[in-house]
Amino acid sequence: MTHAIVAPQPGGPEVLDFAEVERPVPGPGQLLVKVAAAGVNFIDTYQRNGTYKVPFPFTPGCEASGTVEEIGEGVTTVAVGDRVATAEGSRCYAGYTVLDAGKALPVPDGLDDLTAAALPLQGMTAHYLINSSFRVEPGHTVLTHAGAGGVGLLLIQLLKAKGARVITTVSTDGKEALAREAGADHVLRYHGFPHHVRELTDGAGVHVVYDGVGRDTFDGSLSCLRTRGSLVLFGAASGPVPAFEPQRLNAGGSLTLTRPSLAHFLLNEQERHWRAGEIFAAAANGELNVRIGGTYPLAEARQAHEDLEGRRTTGKVLLVP
Repeated sequence: MTHAIVAPQPGGPEVLDFAEVERPVPGPGQLLVKVAAAGVNFIDTYQRNGTYKVPFPFTPGCEASGTVEEIGEGVTTVAVGDRVATAEGSRCYAGYTVLDAGKALPVPDGLDDLTAAALPLQGMTAHYLINSSFRVEPGHTVLTHAGAGGVGLLLIQLLKAKGARVITTVSTDGKEALAREAGADHVLRYHGFPHHVRELTDGAGVHVVYDGVGRDTFDGSLSCLRTRGSLVLFGAASGPVPAFEPQRLNAGGSLTLTRPSLAHFLLNEQERHWRAGEIFAAAANGELNVRIGGTYPLAEARQAHEDLEGRRTTGKVLLVP
């Protein structure tokens, strides 16, 4: 037996129960991983509350790090005792999880278990955003929202390493300090940010906006773009964006709008290992600072969800069995 978080039906954080469950068994091509830490992400809250349809009873969690304890039939690339991480798991809010071997990311020796759990989803998200959704080049001016969030802090550092000028938004003085520490050139509050972005760019606007906030920032993000600029809408922390008239893109200056998700940028093992390998290496050698803003015992998953949804967290939130 082991423990896991189980939601019997969709709802608020109160539906998350700490329960005793059967220890899972790996099937062919799978691994049994003893979870060292599990990442808490907005997708978990969307699944829990019914925004994204999942079967109930439901154990959240797609991201974790841990140690392989058993391997299923046919597995040759991973061995018992290997340290692995994933952003493509399931039922990771648990003491043990079963993972497809092809989706296991090798954790380098220089990376501790908590950092390895904090990086896969947000790190590979930041990687595909700036390398694939819109490829940032030296000299580009970029606006990224929620600069003190988990993705935001990683984005700022990776953008500066590419030679970009980075403008970001935050909600508090404390979050501003974190964004500046990460290397942001300009830190704004959300109120009136389009006006200030235009001032900072001499009226031209930015080359790209990375927007994981959604409804509350979408219109302002569009208005910050220069002619032929791109809006990369990768999340909906404030809620989904309402129905949109494509003619607005023409009127704004032949703008581009894309709504990517991580799964479509991890289409094969080669792509998966490229993204994870670069991000893990940067963290292991000290080039990328990973802020873990909150670590909660597994039994306190309700509180972790409340804090994440209440915007009371910075950096990454983890659950530790």
